[in-house]
Amino acid sequence: MQYMLILNETAADFADRNDPARADGYWAGWNTFIGAMAAAGIVVNGDGLLPPETATTVRIRDGEQIVEDGPFADSKEQLAGYFVIEVDDLDAALAWAAQAPSAATASVEIRPVMPPPNAA
Repeated sequence: MQYMLILNETAADFADRNDPARADGYWAGWNTFIGAMAAAGIVVNGDGLLPPETATTVRIRDGEQIVEDGPFADSKEQLAGYFVIEVDDLDAALAWAAQAPSAATASVEIRPVMPPPNAA
């Protein structure tokens, strides 16, 4: 079964990505996690995202398009990236999610991927 690991990070996590004093430690954790998933052969797809301040949000209200710079409303955690993994069950997905560096500082949401329409 496929599960999406939705990786959230704090503002401090995002700052660590580019801070010369902390970037090596930040990326080492992610490289270890990604390498373990790759070695297990469970990665279907995945991408990291640029920081929240690069986001644009669109809403349609009363037929009007509203475009705002930045992510959705004030939150202590922001979407940092995702992986789609293929594992046997939710317990396996939870075990992998618990190894993500962002699980220790923010959160990882796990969701089953919706099967295609008319899938048998």
